[in-house]
Amino acid sequence: MLAELLVLSRYLQSCYAMRLIEQHRGGVGYLLKERVSGVGVLADALARGHEGECVVDPTVVSRLLRRAPPARPLGLLTGREREVLALMAEGCSNTGICERLTLSAKTVEGHMRNIFMKLAADESADDHRRVLAVLSYLRSPLQQESWARTALPRQRTGRRRAAPAQETP
Repeated sequence: MLAELLVLSRYLQSCYAMRLIEQHRGGVGYLLKERVSGVGVLADALARGHEGECVVDPTVVSRLLRRAPPARPLGLLTGREREVLALMAEGCSNTGICERLTLSAKTVEGHMRNIFMKLAADESADDHRRVLAVLSYLRSPLQQESWARTALPRQRTGRRRAAPAQETP
């Protein structure tokens, strides 16, 4: 079933246009009132929306293309939330996280709720939110940068390279 929705706005708000497009998959439109030059333009937008198309004012499209890239998901987490997520990735249970960070169970549960929300790990019968959150953590460029900085240097074996043999006269 198509969600037919056409927004006529006086203001260019690309964030609202983006939210509209993301939340309503078909038959949506976002036009600026000042750019609707006549009934024909409006009728065309309505007809295209009714057919399931997405109709967005070209000015809004250019603004969306120029906007800053979305923040990295782990960048949305607080330091404490990243600590909780790191312990989840290590396989700690909620009780284990409580003990390691000396936090109450209720506090850990609150951090986990925030993590799931910020990483868009939604509750689903088909998916396990905890696993989805850990996968986001492991795949994150921020995490990979962190691993590169904290990687242990190779241990030396204690053997020295032999000095080049000297020729005898």
